Amino acid sequence: MGHLDHAAFGWLTPVLSYAMACIGAALGLRCTVRALEATGRSRRNWLITAASAIGTGIWTMHFVAMLGFAVTGTDIRYDVPMTILSLLVAMLVVGGGVFAVGYGRDRARALLLGGLTTGLGVASMHYLGMTALRLHGTVHYDPLLVALSVAIAVVAATAALWAALNIKSPVAVAVASLVMGAAVSSMHYTGMLAVSVRVAPSGGGLPGATAMQFIFPLAVGLGSYLFLTSAFVALSPTAGERAAYASAERTAGPEPAGLPH
Repeated sequence: MGHLDHAAFGWLTPVLSYAMACIGAALGLRCTVRALEATGRSRRNWLITAASAIGTGIWTMHFVAMLGFAVTGTDIRYDVPMTILSLLVAMLVVGGGVFAVGYGRDRARALLLGGLTTGLGVASMHYLGMTALRLHGTVHYDPLLVALSVAIAVVAATAALWAALNIKSPVAVAVASLVMGAAVSSMHYTGMLAVSVRVAPSGGGLPGATAMQFIFPLAVGLGSYLFLTSAFVALSPTAGERAAYASAERTAGPEPAGLPH
């Protein structure tokens, strides 16, 4: 059995991956709150942004953490198409959960359906990402720890969506995002504890790209997307602010005409 190191760079990758999870969660929650205040096309656009933010945050968290993953006795490569597929699956499945909450008439049922769907999306992304792993040997999983990681993902997603439905203040959303980030990180490392590798030494090359060739540049790009989108959302007026501005304009009325000469 190969020795697994989940933090080859020390605390750098766990802390950075947690930060990415928190940013994605915070952005997704804020967008979901905005969506619930909006109607029509605006609601749809906010929900799409929420799904992309949460999905991107989860994916970036996973693969930033994987930058610190090493197995004694073998190199590690990543299958590029499978890695990209894991990102798309995260966005699409999380999107299904977010839209269930955004358009559900029965909030309790929408919350349960959305939490289950989003949680399964988080878990699917993780294990699809793990199937992209290429190394000299075979990967095995502890079924109990896998089940526990999926349960953590579902509970975390349900709690996050509940927060989006019931918490409106930015401070409360920030606290909720920290909790969700911790839950997503816990799900990831629980899933990684389920992993064992039986190394089969080989002199042959491995297909795929190294983490630094592919994962690192993509993670940086997606991380930049999260930061820029966060800035856009922070600067965009809420529905309440727009209504207050319009009301103030109506109250002010037209400016008085100048005196005739």
